Amino acid sequence: QVEMVESGGGSVQAGGSLRLSCAVSGYTCMGWFRQAPGKEREGVAAIYIGAGSTYYADSVKGRFTISQDNAKNTLYLQMNSLKPEDTAMYYCAADRHHGNYCLQSWDFAYWGQGTQVTVSS
Repeated sequence: QVEMVESGGGSVQAGGSLRLSCAVSGYTCMGWFRQAPGKEREGVAAIYIGAGSTYYADSVKGRFTISQDNAKNTLYLQMNSLKPEDTAMYYCAADRHHGNYCLQSWDFAYWGQGTQVTVSS
């Protein structure tokens, strides 16, 4: 199993931006999840590497962008217009799924350790 390491978390005021990074390669399907205290983990965004297709949870659509840089073996999550309810531990995830199953199943076998994002009002 390849180690996946997230970075880029931190504290920001509402309306601000952060970019999360995750060092990962060799998978066809990658995603970002988050888990706030006392809540279940939820899928935030997914990307199918072969087609460059993306999928977002309704709660972040229009504010977050998932992307992947093959040359740098890095997955990104650009987060704009952050809200206090975005506060959570964010995890990158990966697997070898394809197509719509990659984008909408939220089914991933490989996970990073997480990076904390805190948004203050």
